[in-house]
Amino acid sequence: MSAAERYEELPGGLSNAARVFRRGPVVERPAPPHAPAVHAHLAALRRRGFDGAPAPLRITEDGRREELSYVPGDVALPPFPAWAMTEPALRSVGALLRRMHDAARDVDRTVTWSAEFADPEPGDSPVLCHNDVCPENVVFRDGRAAALIDFDMAAPGRPVWDVAMTAHYWVPMLDPGTAPSFPASWSRPRRRAAPSSPGASRRGTRRSSRSGRTTGVGPAGTGCRSGSRGRGVNSKRRCGADRNPFAAGCPAEGDRRDMLRSGRP
Repeated sequence: MSAAERYEELPGGLSNAARVFRRGPVVERPAPPHAPAVHAHLAALRRRGFDGAPAPLRITEDGRREELSYVPGDVALPPFPAWAMTEPALRSVGALLRRMHDAARDVDRTVTWSAEFADPEPGDSPVLCHNDVCPENVVFRDGRAAALIDFDMAAPGRPVWDVAMTAHYWVPMLDPGTAPSFPASWSRPRRRAAPSSPGASRRGTRRSSRSGRTTGVGPAGTGCRSGSRGRGVNSKRRCGADRNPFAAGCPAEGDRRDMLRSGRP
């Protein structure tokens, strides 16, 4: 059997664990319910010059599996390696997210996108947010973020929502049970600033006149989304209790409000 014909199970991820395989330049994985719309979006990103995402190839006739191009590089898995946890690496994640947002306009509002991590107030001119830019969904090359994978949770929203969701994973703003995956020496205030640094996505944000910090959206009071609901995902990867990144009462609530103080863009 040639290398192009050999199936290789790809590690990482929780909801699709042991269900994602590589066959040469092709990745085969479970298709989300809105896979045709995701494929159309990925194709549109490439037409607009964004090469930091897999190319869509096909969806099986039964609609249960999809094929995407394999994106070469390194993916950080917990416990996260030091090379992926540096401040330059975090800044490169923010810059990659900004590039994607610049190419992610013209959202098809007729599609029923995933609501699991969606912005509850997407506004009139949203981009298609990724909503799940955790370390396991970023491909690195030479220590810098080069591509985003797994667009299953993509949905219309404000860019600042995507930035906050990303900070939720990378600062980190997670429950204490997840802390061992991250270096204990991290400076949360410094890392909070990195995703919103020059080159990162800042549309939909404003500056606080008192602190100069970037402000975004306040508590998304429409209820809390659980990463484990309906996905079989370990809730520790999300925010312990069934919370979204702006919800009150979650561990590190003060850190979250410190980064993105209440207020709408």
